[in-house]
Amino acid sequence: MAKDPDKTNSLSPEEDGPRRASAQYALGDQVGFFLRQANQRHVAIFSNLISEKLTTTQWAALAKLKDLQPCSQGNLGREIAMDMATVKGVVDRLVKRGLVHSEADPADGRRLVLTLTQSGYETIERNLPAALSVSEETLSPLTVGERMMLMELLRKIS
Repeated sequence: MAKDPDKTNSLSPEEDGPRRASAQYALGDQVGFFLRQANQRHVAIFSNLISEKLTTTQWAALAKLKDLQPCSQGNLGREIAMDMATVKGVVDRLVKRGLVHSEADPADGRRLVLTLTQSGYETIERNLPAALSVSEETLSPLTVGERMMLMELLRKIS
């Protein structure tokens, strides 16, 4: 009995789905790939322009704390979209550098209340012009309209 060539190479539905998906998936076509590349570019620009070896997460914490203080570490994390473990590490490093003051909340000793130190204020003031330049340089390949559209779309998916 001759084998049907179509039958010998056929896959079960369980095997065919992953193979088809694999054939359709191209990393260079995925949104995450482009978001990661854009973020890497932004971080490189940030690192070149911001002094004092601040990371993007440290800068976000300082800049938002300036607006919110005094505030709890948990509230700061929510405001800058960081999970509790990440914000704790960021705050610990900023406290160690003398940029942020942390103390127990008198009303709830389990909660930490954060404020900027004088050095923290000065660090922000020295870096504000550069921070504005980071955004400008990151978006420089785009027209004004494209910049507005990109920001609107990013807000929509975040």
